[in-house]
Amino acid sequence: MSEQRQHRKKVTIVGAGNTGATMALYLAELGYADIILQDIVEDMPQGKALDLLEAGPIRGFHSKVRGTNGWEETAGSHLVVITSGVPRKPGMSRDDLLSVNMSIVRGVAENAMKASPDAVFIVFANPMDAMCHVVRDVTGLPRERIIGQGGVLDTARFRTFIAEALDVSVRDVQALVLGGHGDTMVPLASSVSVGGVPIRELMPQATLDKIIQRTRDGGAEIVGLLKSGSAFYAPAASTVSMMDAALMDHKRILPCAAYLQGEYGIKGLFVGVPVKLGADGIERVVELELTADERVQLQHSADAVRELVEAMDRLKKAPAKT
Repeated sequence: MSEQRQHRKKVTIVGAGNTGATMALYLAELGYADIILQDIVEDMPQGKALDLLEAGPIRGFHSKVRGTNGWEETAGSHLVVITSGVPRKPGMSRDDLLSVNMSIVRGVAENAMKASPDAVFIVFANPMDAMCHVVRDVTGLPRERIIGQGGVLDTARFRTFIAEALDVSVRDVQALVLGGHGDTMVPLASSVSVGGVPIRELMPQATLDKIIQRTRDGGAEIVGLLKSGSAFYAPAASTVSMMDAALMDHKRILPCAAYLQGEYGIKGLFVGVPVKLGADGIERVVELELTADERVQLQHSADAVRELVEAMDRLKKAPAKT
């Protein structure tokens, strides 16, 4: 029996809201990891964990799922996924959102690091690219062990819209989205193909341009439809695909936010790029040949991330409000 099967993996998901709980469900159904749902809301993670556990006999999984409001039960986790944070509310400025979520993610990272010093961290909390910097500052971990989720979700949306437009199986659509997880993301038109056929042989540029814009607006489109709340099924599935690659050492090439050290001409920022994910986290940043326009767009996206990081630096230096 392999060592992976002898020793079950342990995963902590911080934040037991819609996204965190759905992540726990998807991961539990894979069957090889035990899951801790951690949340500050009293009894809520315990209730969701028990509900998930009771689904096991029906869905056929035997993963242990437990909920907690503390950190002791999270100790020794192989992976820590941070979903906690608040959404932007009416009347809240960008700096207000940054300040609140900086504080939340900082506290989470400190506690999680004490409990699981050898863990790989996956950051989901928004604004994700900026929150990756918070986790890095708090934990001091090497870049291999801090990964931001955004590109997998954005790419899934891009592939979905292309498949719908062409009435083909989404499995045959190959596409990639780089850059920050937001309005400045960079869907790579030059790399899209369907069953090996370049996209420009299958649809006009104007149609592809509309799909690219819809991809950039993908999260906002769902928020607008829901009226209250945001997407969680696809975001959870995207994160679990990253968790699976790391936990099972699959060495998949996935678009994730990584701390770049000169790749793509970008240094000192978390930006979405293709990476190879394995048991130790990021094993390699994959550098693609981009068109001149795509390089300009990626640099623009990196600049947007830099603005967030600089805003956080100003907030850290600002006097505390009384």
